[in-house]
Amino acid sequence: MSEGRPDRPIHHLPARRKTSLEELVRDKRAHPIESMDEFTADTFESDEELDEFIAFTHAERQRELA
Repeated sequence: MSEGRPDRPIHHLPARRKTSLEELVRDKRAHPIESMDEFTADTFESDEELDEFIAFTHAERQRELA
């Protein structure tokens, strides 16, 4: 054995099998997007609540710029 070269690597990680794209899609039960409606969420209970949030966010951003 030569100096500085151990018989086995110090850090040995087990080999990982590469997962194919098809396997990932199947495992996650992914599907093509059929409509932009899939991206909607009922975060705000009303338009007024959304407007308040937008106004608050805008005011905070302006405050941080000052």
